[in-house]
Amino acid sequence: MSKPSLPQGTRDFNAATVQKRHYIFQTIKDVFQAYGFTPLETPAMENLETLMGKYGEEGDKLIFKILNNGLDNPQKRAQIDEGIEKVLSGKNSTVISERALRYDLTIPFARYVAMNHGSLTFPYKRYQIQPVWRADRPQKGRYREFYQCDADIVGSDSLLNEVDLLAIYVTAFAHLKLPVEIKINNRKILLGLAQVCGGEEKLIDLTIAIDKLDKIGWDKVKEELQGKGFTNTQQDLVQQYLNIEGTNAEKIKQLANLLGDNENGQKGIEELNYVLTYHQHTGMDKQLVADFTLARGLNYYTGLIFEVKAADAQMGSIGGGGRYNDLTSLFGVPNIPGVGISFGVDRIYDVLEEKQLFPASIEQTTQVLFFNLGEAEAIVAYQQMMVLRDKKIACEIYPEKSKFDKQFKYAEKKGIPNIIIIGTDELAKKECTIKQLLISKQTVVPFSKIADFEF
Repeated sequence: MSKPSLPQGTRDFNAATVQKRHYIFQTIKDVFQAYGFTPLETPAMENLETLMGKYGEEGDKLIFKILNNGLDNPQKRAQIDEGIEKVLSGKNSTVISERALRYDLTIPFARYVAMNHGSLTFPYKRYQIQPVWRADRPQKGRYREFYQCDADIVGSDSLLNEVDLLAIYVTAFAHLKLPVEIKINNRKILLGLAQVCGGEEKLIDLTIAIDKLDKIGWDKVKEELQGKGFTNTQQDLVQQYLNIEGTNAEKIKQLANLLGDNENGQKGIEELNYVLTYHQHTGMDKQLVADFTLARGLNYYTGLIFEVKAADAQMGSIGGGGRYNDLTSLFGVPNIPGVGISFGVDRIYDVLEEKQLFPASIEQTTQVLFFNLGEAEAIVAYQQMMVLRDKKIACEIYPEKSKFDKQFKYAEKKGIPNIIIIGTDELAKKECTIKQLLISKQTVVPFSKIADFEF
């Protein structure tokens, strides 16, 4: 038998890790709910046609397709087997897969809205915390199975929605005590740049290339642009655009001069100014940075786009999102504007762990250990334990009668801070001995008062 292993890009989570992840989930969920969002869950798999073509050429390559199997129809089964043989022999076949694991939570959400728009109250504000899958190359901070936490607002064009979502980012990371920088750009600005460079049809090639800037550098981006037909003059214009620096106000002024009177570019600048000005009044603007290198290569973004980076951490983005006004039209339901953000929980976890920002208390579960000192003593100890459990105090009893030393070591290894001893003497006196290990204090308490004890 081979040694057990995990698929690449997946992980097991022990108790301490699960507790820390729950802390992140709960912190973000509390902020979502404070901003008026309600929960939604969608299936792990979607029809393949729901996902394909929504993430651009690069994204489509990373979708995990599910093999058709277990069907009762013999004819269909034969077609699938034939399709598998064609794929294995190097020939394409569309028969073998009709479903795929979800790549993100946004497209399934758009599908849900398209299917249920007649019964939803708009603007509809939902949050969703579920795993997604991508056939990416595993590396630090990048996994093939990972959780996303999304918040989206659909059915409203108002830029107040973008203002609110940026406030959610600032608030959530403040609660996690994680300093961040939130980068903002606008796809209309990128569209304006593409038009100045020769035409709207250049937008996708431009955004895909710019999106790789951090990973491959300008020289490689320039090569990619050249390969896509950008002239030397157009490449120089893109380089000027990417080299814009200064304060938010200074960068926006330089951008306006570069794009001139291009209508889409000026509209993008106007929307960018709107959210920055709004948050000057909330004081949150200090964490908002106009960054024109931000492209977000996904095809469905149409307006403001966001990306979150942790300060002083060797990690990629830990959040991102933007406006996607025509997303539901992909499913035959036009004219439902939307905007959303996503938290990369796995990366957030890694940064919090690296910076030792998790509260020490979240790893502690059992508060009280009852010693097992014999059958009669254990019966009474169990009764008293249930009294504490009713008070929502997490406790357990050692499962076998054992020496004090063994039970103490168990409490020590699990980090249990309190021990309750009910031995022969305590049983006769209807009392227990409570040892508070963290403060080295011992107290004798009657059974009738155990529920009132402050652990």
